[in-house]
Amino acid sequence: MTVIHAKSSPAPGRPDAATIERLSLALTRRFGNRVISSLAVREQHGHTTTWIPNQPPDLVVLPETTAEVAEIVRLCAAERVPVIPFGTGTSLEGHLNAPLGGVSVDTSLMKRIVAIHPEDLDCVVEPGVTRKELNEHLRDTGLFFPIDPGADASIGGMTATRASGTNAVRYGTMKDNVLALTVVTPSGEIVRTGTRARKSSAGYDLTRLFVGSEGTLGIVTEITLKLHGIPEAISAGICSFPSVKNACDAVIATIQSGLPVARIEFLDEVQIRACNAYSKLTLPETPLLLFEFHGTDAGVREQAERFGDIAAEYGGSGFDWTTRAEDRSRLWQARHDAYWASLGLRPGSRGVASDVCVPISRLAECLAETKADIEATGLVAPIAGHVGDGNFHVMPLVAMEDPAEVERAEGFMHRLVERAMRMDGTCTGEHGVGQGKMKYLAAEHGEPALALMRMLKSAIDPNNIMNPGKIVAA
Repeated sequence: MTVIHAKSSPAPGRPDAATIERLSLALTRRFGNRVISSLAVREQHGHTTTWIPNQPPDLVVLPETTAEVAEIVRLCAAERVPVIPFGTGTSLEGHLNAPLGGVSVDTSLMKRIVAIHPEDLDCVVEPGVTRKELNEHLRDTGLFFPIDPGADASIGGMTATRASGTNAVRYGTMKDNVLALTVVTPSGEIVRTGTRARKSSAGYDLTRLFVGSEGTLGIVTEITLKLHGIPEAISAGICSFPSVKNACDAVIATIQSGLPVARIEFLDEVQIRACNAYSKLTLPETPLLLFEFHGTDAGVREQAERFGDIAAEYGGSGFDWTTRAEDRSRLWQARHDAYWASLGLRPGSRGVASDVCVPISRLAECLAETKADIEATGLVAPIAGHVGDGNFHVMPLVAMEDPAEVERAEGFMHRLVERAMRMDGTCTGEHGVGQGKMKYLAAEHGEPALALMRMLKSAIDPNNIMNPGKIVAA
């Protein structure tokens, strides 16, 4: 192993070319062709999913074990070079950018499913395993992992961003489904944050500290997850509504009635138009709810019918439900393809995805104001959301070559966040902070809370090498 001697103080700003060359030689001696410096690969490891400019790292390294991750981090720490964790590249707020250069640690080769414990309903996986790969592996056990953000994200990335998705209203988010982590700290130490026990009162909850930390406190290299039994029966269906308010009021009534809904998704008429074209559907182009119940045959039938009664009270029409797996899969695949479908509404534009979350009692108001704002601003901006927990996504389609349109879109996105926070909501329900939403944290949390976050970051990562420039400014 090549040892690089640490400098006496943190390097200001971006590492110079000589430092990167020295580090590249050391990493290449150790990891060979798993160290990549080509511009194309480096740009793929910068931010590519929205309008935040791409800021590629200086190097990309692909480790295969926790020990190798620790070795990479130690080499980078010795040179005060930033380290940016990378999963599948599906994050939406600039989490992967390298504003100060550095090394992207790509965990895609860390694919081991370390252990499955069916009797305890848990498993241990490496960070490069994707959610679809995990559920495919689990299929014969009668268990599944429920967190479903739409994209086939890596479990490591989902942990880092505290992902949620369509099933969150019943099964919670990543913070509710991670039991323990193995983490490589900024000094290159390997830390275990918990055990497989379902609860513990032993010390600080380090697991929850790292879940959602977006790679700013360490690199997750092993995750212990809760699993759930595959339901005996599933019913899924759709119902159209005359207005956004009617649809949202039906959601609120459903949740408040205690119906154990597993998923309840909202798509506005613009998003429905996109999905019809992309997924070859013929849904009415009005606001729509897509729902799912899990349980017994009798239970899901009763729940679907009860939902139909509630929907009818709020003007719902075209109510239909099914327990056939192929029909359900077609509906949910169309929902998961909403991003790509939306791009077809305005070819050549850039999709700029954002999300907010509000208490469900304010959901109808927030969505109605947002729709009015979109119309007044003159944007094409489909809306879809996990409305069972008050979370929705808006994706303006922006002609990036038109400065006036870009300015209008930026103004709209800012008002969207302000509106959610005014309604006791949050600037992001599941996309995370990254670079894109750092500017809203002081308003949401208050300066004392933000100062505490900075103190935690500084204590764990005093040289600010772990994904710098994200969440809080050091």
